[in-house]
Amino acid sequence: MEWEIVMGLEVHTELATKTKIFCGCSTEFGGEPNTHVCEICSGMPGTLPLLNKRVVEFAIRTGVATNCTITQNNKFDRKNYFYPDLPKAYQISQLYLPICRNGYIEVNTKDGEKKKIGIHEIHMEEDAGKLIHDEFEDCTLVDYNRCGVPLLEIVSEPDFRSAEEVIDYLSKLRAILQYTGVSDCKMQEGSLRADVNLSVRPKGQAEFGTRTEMKNLNSFHAIERAIAYEAQRQIELIEDGEKVVQETRRWDDNKGYSYAMRSKEDAQDYKYFPEPDLPPIEISDEQIEEIKSTMPELPEEKRERYLNELGLPEYDTGIITGDIALVKFFESTLEKCDSPKDVANWIMGEVMKLLNDSATLTENNPLKPEALAAVINMVKSNKINRGTGKKVLEKVFTDGVDPEKYVEENNLAQVTDLSALRPIIEQVIAENEKSVSEYKAGKTQAMGYIMGQAMRALKGKAPAQEVQKILKEILG
Repeated sequence: MEWEIVMGLEVHTELATKTKIFCGCSTEFGGEPNTHVCEICSGMPGTLPLLNKRVVEFAIRTGVATNCTITQNNKFDRKNYFYPDLPKAYQISQLYLPICRNGYIEVNTKDGEKKKIGIHEIHMEEDAGKLIHDEFEDCTLVDYNRCGVPLLEIVSEPDFRSAEEVIDYLSKLRAILQYTGVSDCKMQEGSLRADVNLSVRPKGQAEFGTRTEMKNLNSFHAIERAIAYEAQRQIELIEDGEKVVQETRRWDDNKGYSYAMRSKEDAQDYKYFPEPDLPPIEISDEQIEEIKSTMPELPEEKRERYLNELGLPEYDTGIITGDIALVKFFESTLEKCDSPKDVANWIMGEVMKLLNDSATLTENNPLKPEALAAVINMVKSNKINRGTGKKVLEKVFTDGVDPEKYVEENNLAQVTDLSALRPIIEQVIAENEKSVSEYKAGKTQAMGYIMGQAMRALKGKAPAQEVQKILKEILG
């Protein structure tokens, strides 16, 4: 029997506000445990929440960028559940009137076609704290720094049919959130994480199967592996005559399997009711239009411009526009070196190699745009050749040298006096009689060896085209 996977995503993204959603505590990542906490976010009796206006603005920006309808009269609700990392024993969220609804993001299918993934809703809510399990002391500690950090939960329709569609959707959603300044989307810090709701059904069947939810997946690699594992687990259960249980599961990426955490709750299990301490939110047409007027160029728009106006290859365009740090680096370099294809080639080649080899994230790239532009301009003007340019760029990356000073101080500039090349090339020819004879006998590949010896003798400081031209003049 042929099976089909059906998936929906619940994506949580922490917003790039300086303070929490209902109080003035810092949202900065990495502070000492329980140092970014006050009476409000720690759930002390008698305290009242005060909504951060910036959170509403970020929610609207996200809704506009994902083709949603903005709910102009929306409100908060209480979601009641009892976990140690939730000091109030409830979460302020939105169930009945979420701020954004009925949007979509377009993804590419395996067949290369476009497909719209529906966004059911986007709602605002507060994050919970973090449990730290101490295996040595056999206890669990609670850090409330994350309590009250503002979140958007972006809930898709069950429109995904493959892991490839999921990854494409998440890549595009991450880029949208970064471009609009809504979130830094650092998955390694938990500021973007996804819950995958997955079921399987015989291909062609209209009815959905029983779904499970895999919680808090925070890397694309983990998401792909978790989807493959859970789909196969459900298929094997059904084929063995057993039933899939609706439940929440946790994925262990180190061990490569998931395990049950608890039965999957439905909305009624949380006993939602309207949040009594916060008034409804009214958003005017003018507010929406003002936000629309300040929206930056979005990923798809930038991609089209790079392809059509700058003439970049589709693959390069996809990589660069998929990462806001690369976009900023590319565009800043381009301001100092008016050659889009050269800049893209160096970023896709040497810069990405340096980042990958050193395990450096793009947002932590130590290269400055002006340094890359200086190297490109020196290669374009034939001051240095490309091989030297690569070595100079590596030195800039590792030691932060000034590229132009480094070239000058280490005598790396190419020979500009072409008359000085001929005697050295003649000497190389005299020292390689065998290869010269082979070339004259018709073995054209011998020219490559002679050329290599000439460049070595010239210490790579001569224009390769001129060296080849002189070689052919002498050898006939």
